[in-house]
Amino acid sequence: MADQSTSADGLPIPGAPAPQAPSLAEPTEPREPLPPKPDQDGPETVSPTGVPTGAPKTSNAQSGRYLTTAQGARLQDTDHSLKAGPRGPVLLQDHHLREKITHFDHERIPERVVHARGAAAHGVFTANGAAEGITRAGFLAKDAQTPVFVRFSTVLGSRGSSDTVRDTRGFATKFYTDEGTFDLVGNNIPVFFIQDAIKFPDVIHAGKPHPDREIPQAQSAHDTFWDFVSLHTEAQHHTMWNMSDRGIPRSYRTMEGFGVHTFRLVNAKGETSLVKFHWKPRLGVHSLVWEEAQIINGMDPDFHRRDLADAIEAGAYPQWDLGVQVFPDTEEEMFAGIDLLDPTKIVPEELAPVQIIGTMTLNRNTTNYFAETEQVAFHPGHLVPGIDVTNDPLLQGRLFSYIDTQLTRLGGPNFHQIPINRPHAPVNDMFREGFHQDAVHSGVAPYQPNSLDGGCPFLAGADMGAFIDVPAPVAESRKVRENPATFDDHYSQPRQFFRSLTPVEQDHLIQAYTFELGKCYEENIRIRQLQQLANIDERLCAEVAAGLGLTPPAPAVAVEDADPSPALRQVGKAWPVDGRVIGILADETTDLAALDQVRAAIDAANMVPLIIAPKGGKLAGQVTAQRTYLTARSTEFDAVIVAGAGRHGADDADSLDAKAGNPSGHPAIDPRVAILLTEAYRHSKALAAWGPGAAVLAASGIPGDAPGIISTDPAQIVPALTELLSQHRVWERFPVAQTA
Repeated sequence: MADQSTSADGLPIPGAPAPQAPSLAEPTEPREPLPPKPDQDGPETVSPTGVPTGAPKTSNAQSGRYLTTAQGARLQDTDHSLKAGPRGPVLLQDHHLREKITHFDHERIPERVVHARGAAAHGVFTANGAAEGITRAGFLAKDAQTPVFVRFSTVLGSRGSSDTVRDTRGFATKFYTDEGTFDLVGNNIPVFFIQDAIKFPDVIHAGKPHPDREIPQAQSAHDTFWDFVSLHTEAQHHTMWNMSDRGIPRSYRTMEGFGVHTFRLVNAKGETSLVKFHWKPRLGVHSLVWEEAQIINGMDPDFHRRDLADAIEAGAYPQWDLGVQVFPDTEEEMFAGIDLLDPTKIVPEELAPVQIIGTMTLNRNTTNYFAETEQVAFHPGHLVPGIDVTNDPLLQGRLFSYIDTQLTRLGGPNFHQIPINRPHAPVNDMFREGFHQDAVHSGVAPYQPNSLDGGCPFLAGADMGAFIDVPAPVAESRKVRENPATFDDHYSQPRQFFRSLTPVEQDHLIQAYTFELGKCYEENIRIRQLQQLANIDERLCAEVAAGLGLTPPAPAVAVEDADPSPALRQVGKAWPVDGRVIGILADETTDLAALDQVRAAIDAANMVPLIIAPKGGKLAGQVTAQRTYLTARSTEFDAVIVAGAGRHGADDADSLDAKAGNPSGHPAIDPRVAILLTEAYRHSKALAAWGPGAAVLAASGIPGDAPGIISTDPAQIVPALTELLSQHRVWERFPVAQTA
């Protein structure tokens, strides 16, 4: 076998993820673990007291041909939790699930294993009463107002990673209701990579940086991720969403949220319904383009958390409508042929419209990041009367995993007493002592029943607002590690998702797959994933294959077509522009009276104007510059107005700013102005100019008659920009490479 560290001509090529190339098919012949790569070495083998043992350095590595428990018992199955029948609840006796999840939950100290990098804000949720017929939850009664705390996050990266990586985003909401705390712990993608929580360590281990080098950070464009998802085909639907523009949102304010799982609601009559939760942003769902996201990662890795905090500080409070898709609670727990317990499936909104039940407004930033954003602890088992869980096997595992994780991350069982986690309802739980016990309990009888404390605390009946688990039937069945047959379709919904997108969104998705697979070292992994794409859509596969220089395979399975779902598209609607940031290039040639008029109009439209000048300070001693040619980059702005001549700044020199100098083609303007404008242009952003600004656009090589270019009187610029920004981008500026 050829050495993977060399090319065909013998030159060294670093970066191989393993000491030998993988096979195209999943290996099935048991073998011993592979040795380390030649460039790898381990610590010296000494005893805990520093005495050399003489043992080989590999003696600390894993051994044996077969997967085992931590105690060495060989395992037959690690893909399915032990359930009471294929559709039954997960059993507490599943020692392998608990061992696997427990160890995974404690792999990182002190940051979160996943969702480590986050941003958060306080707010209020106001119910409109539309849910009163399906749930008795008090916070969903008409006009009820409930304080909330929301944490947004990336999944894979560490706390020190960047905001705009391609990744799933967490969307976790803590409702401080007067009936107890309810946590809706979801993502910006409605499906997940796996159908059973027992696979969660596997998918995260695959997505995290390679364990030998701890690279790449906060991204899925590497061999271990694509090795896993190309073999574990139920991951294809979530992967498709991740490769779409949803994987690089413009901001948290323009990001949808989903509860992912199906929940069971109970109304005042005891009647039950099954529901899926949706957060719909009032500003619409918008994303970055890929080059823009890459630039931001270097220029401003805190882009999303800054955007959220700045918007709230500016009074442009982000809002989301909370909605539910409601389904009959039938014995088979199916709807329109879709298994509601399968977390890799959606129910298209055309089949089950989202009914809005309230609105959330985020209106306060945190005071202390560590005390609030870092220490907040969510748990899908934090439920209130009227909301219950289902037998979704991913949700069932999360009910164990989340509370187990907090024990290590937050130092013990009293994490609920940290201020940000404290319920806004009376607590009398009889829990005592433990690490970080802040309460000073009275009484002598922390047990039930008792008489020494007068019988307190007492049990509550249903008429007193007690939480009562829905007595859902559990079918008598065998203990099995299986999924129901309805979980087996892994391709029809990814096909529906791709074919529902607009042509420009499809182009972006194709580019994302090509980039990610192009970063994989092993060709067999690329070929294997191409086979998965061929099973989803032949054009998708063919165009990705062309970008990789590979031959597209033929589909290996027959997949039924489904009607496109327009609700899955981001492009094509008009939305409010609140909080959008408008950069205004100005200098000593700018008409300051017109500039004041434009800034006032931008502010009146609830957008944010930022002046970009050649240097800091005040223009003509009157208008303060918030950015300079040195500090500004196009990625910070949703649109740019050119209100000056773009003349060279005093620091226009290679020795001061590598973006500067005087390259040929831009002798009349500062090259940094041209860079800012041409970036905004190719990222399909709206551009406007008045006075000398039109000549600056021309000097930058931007055609004045291109779509989304405004050259008009200052009084007309902001209305024209607002109309363009309501569409987010000027997508028609560049024809798509391929029509659907």
